[in-house]
Amino acid sequence: MVRVVCRGHVARLPDPVLLIVNFAAALSYLDEHASYEKTGRIDTPSLDVITRLLEALGDPHRAFKVIHVTGTNGKGSTTAIISRLLVAHGLRVGTYSSPHLESVRERIQVDGESIGEETFAGVVADIARVESIIGRRPSYFEILTAGAFIHFANEAVDVAVVEVGMLGRWDATNVVSPEVAVITNIALDHTEFAGPALEDIAREKAGIIKAEGSAVIGETRPELVDIFRDEPHDRFVLRGEEFEVRDNFLAVGGRQLTVTTRRAAYDDVFLPLHGQHQGDNAAIAIAAVEEFFDAALPIEVVQEAFSSVVVPGRFEIVSHQPLVILDGAHNPAGSDVCASVFMNDFQPEGRRILVVGSLRPRDIDDVLSAFRADEFDVVITCTAPSPRACESRVIAAAATAMGCDDVIVCDTVEEAGTRALRDATAEDAILVTGSLYVVGSARPHFRRVLP
Repeated sequence: MVRVVCRGHVARLPDPVLLIVNFAAALSYLDEHASYEKTGRIDTPSLDVITRLLEALGDPHRAFKVIHVTGTNGKGSTTAIISRLLVAHGLRVGTYSSPHLESVRERIQVDGESIGEETFAGVVADIARVESIIGRRPSYFEILTAGAFIHFANEAVDVAVVEVGMLGRWDATNVVSPEVAVITNIALDHTEFAGPALEDIAREKAGIIKAEGSAVIGETRPELVDIFRDEPHDRFVLRGEEFEVRDNFLAVGGRQLTVTTRRAAYDDVFLPLHGQHQGDNAAIAIAAVEEFFDAALPIEVVQEAFSSVVVPGRFEIVSHQPLVILDGAHNPAGSDVCASVFMNDFQPEGRRILVVGSLRPRDIDDVLSAFRADEFDVVITCTAPSPRACESRVIAAAATAMGCDDVIVCDTVEEAGTRALRDATAEDAILVTGSLYVVGSARPHFRRVLP
């Protein structure tokens, strides 16, 4: 109960937890725990708050097995593929991912179904109830992480596939003791928190590897592999040694793959995702699930799982005439992959139109260069719906400076999307990218305006 003094009398107000009676109230509670002002290197990182919070909740994260996934790029797709492989085996599977595109409920799923609004409000209320007990204020991400673990425990999942929010060692998810730790790759990102070298990023991500579990590593540069190998582990599974993609061909609607591991060969499997990099993600997902079961996977299970994989906002096609593609690439490495797929796998008869927004503190020159913005016929800039957004006029100035001929400035994602569609012919191709915040706003807008 909260006490206030009013005109000499003591009044009692409802405890804040009692106000979390619906989804909107849960979102308000979350927003009160968000801090966009705290930027820069984390000097004293700690898992103390999330540990105390989970202890007060009865340690729900110990109620199920875990596959833990990190990496600079590809971890979202890899998490989705791993989850589908486990579901195809008949397991009840929790998936925790971030960030979301349209609703925070997307981050917490069981067997591919997002947590319901009423259930979400309930787990947030559980967390609010113990906040005063632990004597520390949890962050937005710590609340969501604890909420995911509560939901998975309540739903009696067999296994949870848990995607790291940022880096690894000090991420709130790193309270789990995974059977399998997965590291997809290493590139420069979040250098305000770790860096400046790739080795610094690798050391942070290596923190999810645990002595009692397997480490499945997609990164192959020897100096980085050595960092991962130095972490105590039970088994070490490395791309190029124990698994690899032997064939990775462009196919209608995705990729045709052959993946080999030390246990089996998975020949001629179709994956309905675009880009050669998705074949690499599929291979590491297979290797991770093999380690989880300590066995080869039945080929029919792999085929069933792959056929149902959907990764919203990752090279997602939302229209064909004109071609409209949404991709949440947001760092130079991811932007380079995105541009390569767009330029190489799609050959529109008409113009290429780039709709782009970005967040600070990323170097917009590096991001635009990676997107190969000067190879697009038209560049439309927008301001992402985030307090950390880089203003559209700043992006436009950078695009003009790098030699883009036709640059259009729009205030919002919706305005940029409408302008792109208005100017496009059926033969043109539109790529909307630069941030998951941009893609998250673009998806519902295009649903409303496209036929």
